[in-house]
Amino acid sequence: MFLGLVLGFVGAGGSGFIIAVLVTIFNVPIHVALGTAVTVMFFSVLVGSLTHLREGSVNLRLGILIGIIGGGGSYLGSQIAIFIHPNVLLVSTVTILIISGVLLWVQTRFMYKTEEIVVKPFSIHCVAIGLGNGVIAGTFGIGAAPFIQLSLMRWLDFPMRIAAGTTMLVILPISMFASVGYIQNGNLDFLLFLKVVSGIMVGTYIGAKLTKRLPSIFLRYVMVITPVASAILLVINFL
Repeated sequence: MFLGLVLGFVGAGGSGFIIAVLVTIFNVPIHVALGTAVTVMFFSVLVGSLTHLREGSVNLRLGILIGIIGGGGSYLGSQIAIFIHPNVLLVSTVTILIISGVLLWVQTRFMYKTEEIVVKPFSIHCVAIGLGNGVIAGTFGIGAAPFIQLSLMRWLDFPMRIAAGTTMLVILPISMFASVGYIQNGNLDFLLFLKVVSGIMVGTYIGAKLTKRLPSIFLRYVMVITPVASAILLVINFL
């Protein structure tokens, strides 16, 4: 539940952290961990995105459009993942999580004070955000939330709170299509999925409500720490 609380607050699907826990603590094979994590992620972001929508932290139109494009990219990525050696996949996931944390730290350094909502039209940037992050999410089993948040803030001028909420909506179709791909390839532990998803969904609902209620500077730190902590757990397992 605590993990869901954190993920709902920062607008992340949480599969990176789930993968780290499954691989490091429970010794689940990396491909099965990826498939289980993205399936759990679908249900956690479903709850979180609905809550963010009610809280007014979502750009609904762009979130849906970017998410649909990302869904196609994530399915493609899930088919690519089966050809990648487990060790290579593990190292790549760690690298992506660390890079995303560093980039978020740099991008949000001076952004936490602004709350102005900027409405941007659909553009090639939206296609790039959806397709690029979809492929990353599907291939490495992560929601790519830090990259999506970074893209929304950098290219579409979203304030942090709206970026956090809209990211959950974008991840919804991405996780759905990625999970379909992993299930087709036999990389889902159904019993493990039920255990993980039951605890996370409640926490995600509560965490999403906190996004508007806690200081933006706190949101910034949690955004950055989440992917880095996931990477550290995976490094511990690799060593």
